[in-house]
Order: sequence, then C-alpha cells, then structure tokens
Amino acid sequence: MRVPRLAARATRGKFVDLVLWNVALTGALTLVSWFAKTMWAEQQRLNILLNRTREEVARDYVTKAEVHADINRVMHRLEQLDSKLDRLMER
Repeated sequence: MRVPRLAARATRGKFVDLVLWNVALTGALTLVSWFAKTMWAEQQRLNILLNRTREEVARDYVTKAEVHADINRVMHRLEQLDSKLDRLMER
C-alpha cells in the first residue's frame, strides 16, 4: 500500500515542525540553564564576600571589657593629674 503524495508531504512537514520545535526548546532550555548557573555562581561569590566582610567588621569592633579598661586607665591618669594640680595649687 502506497502513501499518497499529499499525505507524505503532510507527514514530512509535521516532522520538520517537530524538529524545529525541539531545536527551539533545546536552545531556550540551554539559555535558561546557563542563566541559572551564572546566577548560582554569583550568589556563591556574594556569599563568600559577605562572610569575609562579617569577619573584618567583627575584627574591628572593641569589646566592652577593652573599653572599660581604657576608660579606667584614662580616669586613673586624670586623677593623678588632678592630684598634681592640687599639690601645685597648695604651694
């Protein structure tokens, strides 16, 4: 049994349409995958930079104990200076 020419052309046209559709979908999926991979890599890079920034900021802060020790040292020097001024004023 032979397939009529018109039916063969219709089948060939559907096949070409399916191939073109598959090529278009593959291209679109490739672009979406590339974009997702790029965004994931950028997210990882930003996460690393954020962690480094947190470490640097924490390194630069002063603890309460250090502030109290510095203030106590300054207050002690001011008391010494005050006592010296008092002695000079008594003379």
